[in-house]
Amino acid sequence: MDVHAQKGSYVSLDELRQQAFPEQSVEWQTLWVTQPQREVMEAILGRSFRSLRVRYWGYEQRTVWVFEEVGKEMPITFGVIVDGDQIDDVVVMEYRESRGGEVRHPFFTRQFQQLKLTAEQPPRLDGNIDGITGATLSVRAMTKIATLALFCHQLTPFSADPDPSIVHEDIKQQASAP
Repeated sequence: MDVHAQKGSYVSLDELRQQAFPEQSVEWQTLWVTQPQREVMEAILGRSFRSLRVRYWGYEQRTVWVFEEVGKEMPITFGVIVDGDQIDDVVVMEYRESRGGEVRHPFFTRQFQQLKLTAEQPPRLDGNIDGITGATLSVRAMTKIATLALFCHQLTPFSADPDPSIVHEDIKQQASAP
């Protein structure tokens, strides 16, 4: 078996934007990360999160997030579409690992659809994700990123029902700034 058979670029940024917003022209938005938010993000990821800001697209109650997370050895680029505070879709945009690429197929990614966050801290997905033999670390990476995207969505003005425990007044002011 060719060890590079799993690797590939599958969805471009433009294709992801078009999938999420087929009728709208959307511009990049910026979420400025505060220290309390960073602490939750780091708990979700199980590692440090150094970015001061996160870029995303948003329209009405829909946001799109692009994050990278290491599977076993290499980063995997994920796109997560959140609509109405639940996951609409998760796509593998670029896969760089030599195995575990099955996580990019719809039979697997459909499990994430309609999942929301739990109220516990740190937040988790409110449903179970069945793993794939040989792709355990890729599944973990996708689960972390899906959770992170839902958390970040709650911090935006596009959230249907912002969590008052995490959406502070300074965040609301950031969101309304031009």
